[in-house]
Amino acid sequence: MNTASNIPVISLADLHSEDRRRRQSVADAVGQACREIGFFYVVDHGVPNSLRNKVFAQSKRFFDLPVERKQILSIKQSRHNRGYIALADERLNPQQGADQKEAFNIGVALPLDHPDVVSGKPFRGVNYWPDLSDWKADMLAYFDACQQLGRLIHRAFSLDLGLPENTFDRHLIEPIATLRLLHYPAAKEQASERPDAGAGTHTDYGNITLLATDGVAGLQVSNRNGEWMDAPSIPDAFVCNIGDCLMRWTNDLYVSTPHRVQAPTRERYSIAFFLEVDPDAVVDSRNLFPDQPAKYPPVTCAEYLASRLNATYEYRQPAP
Repeated sequence: MNTASNIPVISLADLHSEDRRRRQSVADAVGQACREIGFFYVVDHGVPNSLRNKVFAQSKRFFDLPVERKQILSIKQSRHNRGYIALADERLNPQQGADQKEAFNIGVALPLDHPDVVSGKPFRGVNYWPDLSDWKADMLAYFDACQQLGRLIHRAFSLDLGLPENTFDRHLIEPIATLRLLHYPAAKEQASERPDAGAGTHTDYGNITLLATDGVAGLQVSNRNGEWMDAPSIPDAFVCNIGDCLMRWTNDLYVSTPHRVQAPTRERYSIAFFLEVDPDAVVDSRNLFPDQPAKYPPVTCAEYLASRLNATYEYRQPAP
């Protein structure tokens, strides 16, 4: 395990080993990062760099479109957290004002006749797709690759927590997962009065986030002393962090960490994959640690996610 800016860099290669001791060694490194800072990089993760490059190129194609074409796919038309979020439409730190970024959300691609889609179940709707060649195919291929990587990392969580290795598998069959494309326009200068102007200071909501960056600086992470440190870009690596849902599930054994994005002095793109669990999965630490008093009341994943999103946008997600 190496480090970058005090954030560990972990190879996942041995998670595929038939030797449990080698898998456990990776899990121990992941668990240590989850307990101490809540952030880590992963390499040897199995997501082809060629695919990631395609998605970055497709993301730029979309954000280069005229705003009128992007607004046709506005998230404000969706009941399921999908579509285009315009510049300044999101406030991750509501007290500090609007974020200077635009985004596009893609969820799990369920068929139109899926029972959850037919019934209008929250977070189970259809995706919006721009009319750009190969765009949908590239996004879905990347979505699937990230989902498999997220499931693999959950097996490391289980090993670290002393649980059966497949503990989370049954909660990740048709999870709430979101692929989010992000574009930060260049700012004339980084505003010292608001160092989180790109993306407001926040913790993520779900279980784990897998972030790919384009090399332009901006992401900062708070350490346990409340000091901000840069999270440098590492070629071909993912920046991973723990979300609030997993923190609740582990009874605060793992910690979600505040982070922010400074307004970049040159254009910045990033691609985030947020992996929650199945919408009806009950997040309750007693499921993992029945002998420990729970610090949080049980809540379904969908209920928790809706409550967090409603504090972020001007428009509301429907209650499950």
